[in-house]
Amino acid sequence: MGQVTLSATPKGNGFQATVTYPNGVSISSSEAFPTQAEAIEAAAMKVLGMPERLADLDRPDTPD
Repeated sequence: MGQVTLSATPKGNGFQATVTYPNGVSISSSEAFPTQAEAIEAAAMKVLGMPERLADLDRPDTPD
């Protein structure tokens, strides 16, 4: 089963959003957000903005 991870890591005076897909690809925000919650929300919006990546999770040839 594929798993998409949303995370927030400290960056400067805030937090950086990161989306990690099961194939190891990670996408991080270039900007910092004031709170962890805002960074996670930004990561979620990034996922929703790229529905083709979610569709790829259901392809039979996509590694878990």
